[in-house]
Order: sequence, then structure tokens, then C-alpha cells
Amino acid sequence: MPPWTAPERTDPPFRDLERPALEAWLEYHRATLAMKCAGLTAEQLATRSVPPSTLSLLGLVRHMTEVERSWFRRRLEREDTPYLYCGEGNWDGDFDDVDPARADDDLAAFQAELDDVRAVAARRGLDDVGRSRKGEAVDLRWIYLHMIEEYARHNGHADLLRECIDGATGD
Repeated sequence: MPPWTAPERTDPPFRDLERPALEAWLEYHRATLAMKCAGLTAEQLATRSVPPSTLSLLGLVRHMTEVERSWFRRRLEREDTPYLYCGEGNWDGDFDDVDPARADDDLAAFQAELDDVRAVAARRGLDDVGRSRKGEAVDLRWIYLHMIEEYARHNGHADLLRECIDGATGD
């Protein structure tokens, strides 16, 4: 596998309207995760953190693919779309079942899912409502904020993982 190339990351503006600001911050965090994976081999992407943890950069990419799919397509759009890596019997398959031989496919699935969820969001307004797993009403605004929080937390993990792999640091 050749090293993965990340998309260019753009800093969100300091002042903007609500929706463009939410979208800019989410895109910033999506690009940050991709940046943490850029230039690494499949084996490096699959490198685990500290036993017994199954955390890896590739696992984070797989996890965020599932999270994007869940919130935008299952919860907001109410699509009956299957899980890619998780499911009955192994809800942590996104982290547990990482295989360097499938790294290219996993990275491509992440990019494809981002294309799909961007299209879903573009059809919706911030006040459009979906349902959480517990059946609670959540609007697109909440989903954007939750996704920003989810990426921010996991990008902190990604930063530590990348530093352990090759010493690279940065935001």
C-alpha cells in the first residue's frame, strides 16, 4: 500500500454564519484525522496503542466511518444501511478487526462515506430532525455539534498514536 495522502485542511473562519461555521469545523476535524494517517504504511496505520487496547489510526478511521454513517444516514436520513465493521456479536469490530491488508479499502470507505453524508446534510436544514438510538429527537445542528466533539476527542487519540509511530506531532 502506498502511503495515504490527506486532503488539504482549511482553518475555519473566525466569524461566519451558523451553518457554514458548523460545516467548516466538521470538515477541519475530518481533514485532521486524514492528516494524522497521511504518509503511513498499512502496517503503521494498524499499529495498536497500548495493550490491551485495540486502538489504532486505522481503527479510528473505521470507527469514524461507522459514526458518520450512523448519524447522518441511519439517524437523520433514516436509511436502513448496514454496518460496515460492527454488528451483533462484535460491536467493537471497527477497532478489533483491523487488518493492514484491507487498509486501502478502509480508507476508501471513509472517503466514500464522507461523500454520502455530505450529500445527506446538503439536502437538510439545521432544524430537520432525526432519531437517536434511544428514539430521542435530534436535529442536524445537534448532529454537527456531536460529530465535531467526536472527531475532536478521537483526533487527540490520533495525535498520540501518530507520535508513537514516527514522532510526528502537531494539530
